[in-house]
Amino acid sequence: MLLEGLRFVLSAALSLAGLFVLISGVVGLFRFKYALSRIHAAALFDTLGIVLMLLGVMVATGFEVATLKMLIVICILWMTSPVSSHLIGRMEITINDELEKDMAVLDKRTVRHEKEGD
Repeated sequence: MLLEGLRFVLSAALSLAGLFVLISGVVGLFRFKYALSRIHAAALFDTLGIVLMLLGVMVATGFEVATLKMLIVICILWMTSPVSSHLIGRMEITINDELEKDMAVLDKRTVRHEKEGD
């Protein structure tokens, strides 16, 4: 009985923490002005929020085959989220001709290299 209550509390805490992180990420997406800042916030918050939510579900269901599947989903998310964010960021640099107007560009040579496609 005590163990089930502790598992419920831990599951609820992880799920609520994940929900808080996801809501914070959505608010951050609306507050940031530039696309690259939004991409950065989205990549961080969605990964952490979904991982916390899945950990909460894993604790609630106990350790079984579904738990292994959720661990695989977490691993795939950790691998694909940074890659997709990087590709979207490179596309923004390549397509946005007014990048210097939107934000401070420190390495203009790299931006020129991205736009030329060398």
